[in-house]
Amino acid sequence: MSDNLLLAFALMLVLEGILPFVWPAKWREIFAQLLKFSDGQIRFIGLTSMMFGLVLVWVFRAYFQ
Repeated sequence: MSDNLLLAFALMLVLEGILPFVWPAKWREIFAQLLKFSDGQIRFIGLTSMMFGLVLVWVFRAYFQ
């Protein structure tokens, strides 16, 4: 279980690093736009991201077992 969690964390870091590595100017522009969001909007984005991630984990675990 902890191996899968560490692997998922490592994959998240790789995916998070792609945009700033490939398109640093675009990443900076997106980040500047995110700073204009309210706390509620940022929380909604975070909640949506977590829910989508949980659904993907559930689907992938069902498919690969």
